[in-house]
Amino acid sequence: MGSPPEWSINSLPGIPVALKQSIDLRTSMDGKYKDIAEELFSRTLAESEMRSAPYEFPEDSPIEQLEERRHRLERQISQDVKFEPDILLRAKQEFMKTDSATDLEYMKEKSQFPDLQDLVPEKEYQRVAISGDEKCGVPFTDLLDAAKCVVKALFIRQKYMGLSLQSFCRTTARYLQELRERPLDLDNYEEEISETAVTADATMHPPVSKTHPYENQDPASMPHDMGYGYKMVDGVMHVYTTRNIMEKSTELDLPYPDLQEYIADMNVMMALIINGPVKSFCYRRLQYLSSKFQMHILLNEMKELAAQKKVPHRDFYNIRKVDTHIHASSCMNQKHLLRFIKRAMKKYPKEIVRVENGKGQTLMEVFETMNLTAFDLSVDTLDMHADRNTFHRFDKFNAKYNPIGESILREIFIKTDNYIEGKYFGHIIKEVMADLEESKYQNVELRLSIYGRSRDEWDKLAQWAVKHRVYSTNVRWLVQVPRLFDVYHTKKQLCNFQEMLENIFMPLFEVTVNPGSHPELHLFLQHVVGFDSVDDESKPEQHIFNLDSPLPVNWTEEDNPPYSYYLYYMYANMTVLNHLRRQRGFHALVLRPHCGEAGPIHHLVSGFMLSENISHGLLLRKAPVLQYLYYLAQIGIAMSPLSNNSLFLSYHRNPLPEYLSRGLMVSLSTDDPLQFHFTKVSASQTFEPLMEEYSIAAQVWKLSSCDMCELARNSVLMSGFSDRVKCSWLGPKHIKEGQESNDIRRTNVPDIRVAYRYETMCEELNLITQAIRTDELETIEEEGSLYMGAV
Repeated sequence: MGSPPEWSINSLPGIPVALKQSIDLRTSMDGKYKDIAEELFSRTLAESEMRSAPYEFPEDSPIEQLEERRHRLERQISQDVKFEPDILLRAKQEFMKTDSATDLEYMKEKSQFPDLQDLVPEKEYQRVAISGDEKCGVPFTDLLDAAKCVVKALFIRQKYMGLSLQSFCRTTARYLQELRERPLDLDNYEEEISETAVTADATMHPPVSKTHPYENQDPASMPHDMGYGYKMVDGVMHVYTTRNIMEKSTELDLPYPDLQEYIADMNVMMALIINGPVKSFCYRRLQYLSSKFQMHILLNEMKELAAQKKVPHRDFYNIRKVDTHIHASSCMNQKHLLRFIKRAMKKYPKEIVRVENGKGQTLMEVFETMNLTAFDLSVDTLDMHADRNTFHRFDKFNAKYNPIGESILREIFIKTDNYIEGKYFGHIIKEVMADLEESKYQNVELRLSIYGRSRDEWDKLAQWAVKHRVYSTNVRWLVQVPRLFDVYHTKKQLCNFQEMLENIFMPLFEVTVNPGSHPELHLFLQHVVGFDSVDDESKPEQHIFNLDSPLPVNWTEEDNPPYSYYLYYMYANMTVLNHLRRQRGFHALVLRPHCGEAGPIHHLVSGFMLSENISHGLLLRKAPVLQYLYYLAQIGIAMSPLSNNSLFLSYHRNPLPEYLSRGLMVSLSTDDPLQFHFTKVSASQTFEPLMEEYSIAAQVWKLSSCDMCELARNSVLMSGFSDRVKCSWLGPKHIKEGQESNDIRRTNVPDIRVAYRYETMCEELNLITQAIRTDELETIEEEGSLYMGAV
């Protein structure tokens, strides 16, 4: 058997080999990381939440009076347009805060030639700048220490994203690369795009295949068998050149993270987030970002609105939106499910839907045992909507998945693996898909579950999708893995944690090596974009993940492994799988777990290191260092305020408007429409639960049209749809940086807003990288003077 390859930071592709030689990131905390991290972990075991200063800020005052005054001025100008065009232009100059002769000349040309192209990029807008030597308001020594800590954390994330073939923010990568003084290679951060996808003539709608993707199930037509062997060693899959791994077999060079290095990196991150000076620095920068955005809105709001009005046809309703966090088993509305159940009772009353004590039960008999008829059923009878009793009660929330409180009905109607092979569930999902296709502009990323209890779960799930032809161009799949090892182990379904990992990942390696061995799974995986990790984060964790933790094969205790343990082994196996899939020309998968909804802060540390995007992220409001890092790394956060309102955090305390104003990559999502939303999925125009999220957020937080379009654009950027599709939805240059990446004709986001976000982020990155470069220059000068003195 081949020995596993050894990997370190200096041996990974795209990681700076000469980093320690070129820049010094040592701080006063070096050597104390392990002790600090262990102390923090111990504290989280004793407390349900990490105590922290209340970094929650009051909402800013509204600007209705200013808007009303501007609207009056607009009406007055429109009345005088025919008689005094010069006065009109001067008034517009003052009204729009236009202070350049170029803008005034452009307005004159527009008045003389109304047929000119309206969509000229808006490069001039009012900027807020800080002058002086100490722009950040802290002494240089504090800035330098904080900058080194922040850069060190960003290098850690970049290392793990590059290793697993997940994406890393292009702008941040460029600034980090300048510290290395090496050419930037972006191949590790983004998928290659064909030339046809980036032409300026990219269509608004992506091409649709004429044949159904599940049509060809012939194994002979699938990619050939590579003949590789595979075996899980210490919780991580290893791949060998032959199936007989005991004889004449060499291990393939497929990288995976070193456990010892990961624990050390996690200790570094844990120490950073509780470091007092770094915490204060990040808090001040976040406050500055919030205030700067409010100034930007005061100065440029009307210009942004004017830019949106210039765009023909496009508005908030017909721009692309992606529901980046929604579970398939609850993607329908209560009324939709109720009507489907009634329809099934009338259409299939004699169909056998389950077996009890060796005897088949028809659908009618199931309801007769409950003393119910189709007429008796109502939304209130189903009782699936979250209410005040579910707040901080995840157990009661999970019980809401059972129609009429009966787990039998959940098994029959919203499960893929049952006696009728998920027939009813497939039908109702296809009805949701049909409505999405009718609306055209709404897309979803549905979560389906793989539990890890048996090896055939993947095949059953794929066969369900292929048999019932559950597919839509508006839908991509994520596979969620519930963190329920302790439950399965107690029921004697699993012997150890490694068995669970083998059940999850072994079929994926088999189908990657030989697609013909699992033809349905091969077809299904073409539309799966990544993994999710789900469960109640507020459950107390009895174990600290460190080098003393038992390996998966030895984890046989009753306690559930901690969150970071689950995430590390999912990430490690996904990394090996991604490198194998890239060899075969298949797309890579990403990790997008539920993270930061509740529980200890260190869940967000694991998410920062290993995940491309996360869902929820509520606890970032209590951790200014992590929030600032999530901003600099532009990690996608799919937020669900209505879901949080019923489970963990009341709506008015939700941090989404703060995150948005500071520039974090946030999007709106529904989570569970069955439990949290009232509007239905309508065939008229829109996916109503998602629109319900947007409309309530806009009303409560006074979001502008530009804000909502920015949220929609973020949802597409962080989604798992291919770059070819994103080129159609966002524009052919969406992978570029700054204003160049935006096409307002497709996104309805003004170039002003995109330019502001890009310039602000560059200023923040420049602040921390410039401090490090300045320190290096001073060190070189001091060494030079000492050398000259010695000579």
